[in-house]
Amino acid sequence: MMGAGKSSVGRCLRRRVGLALVDVDEVVASNFGMSIPEIFAEHGEKTFRKAETETLRRVRTEEQTIIITGGGIVLRKNNVEILKKQGAIVWLDGDEETLFARASRKQNRPLLQTKNPRKTFSQILAARRPLYANIANIRVDTSALTDEEIAVAILAKLRRMNPKPKSPVRAKAL
Repeated sequence: MMGAGKSSVGRCLRRRVGLALVDVDEVVASNFGMSIPEIFAEHGEKTFRKAETETLRRVRTEEQTIIITGGGIVLRKNNVEILKKQGAIVWLDGDEETLFARASRKQNRPLLQTKNPRKTFSQILAARRPLYANIANIRVDTSALTDEEIAVAILAKLRRMNPKPKSPVRAKAL
């Protein structure tokens, strides 16, 4: 969900373990040559979601890779199928107040450009939480943790899932 810390935690994980990192939103923005808010404004959410799916399909995971996705990635069933094939799915969760406060810091959240962003956020979270819960292999509550603490928690949970030291550990942050 927006505000969970997906991008910053993903970068922290990369620094800690040295794996390749793909941020789907960054790739989509780069392909369009504009920011995510600009894509939403000029092309609409449907076009963005289609580009998001195409980007996810093209991610190569022959090597261990951290894939950062936007919170809406779960809205398309084919995205969920792709993610499940790619590796462990990590859900960065948090209490609603904390997530909204973090998401609101940036004024560039297209889905929150409404008359009542707080209500919109609550509705989005209520709709997505069950989807996240359904696909996640790992859940970490980020409400009271730093990015470093979240990264440590993710790595510990991944090791418990896959205790063989040389086994691939591919993870997506929702």
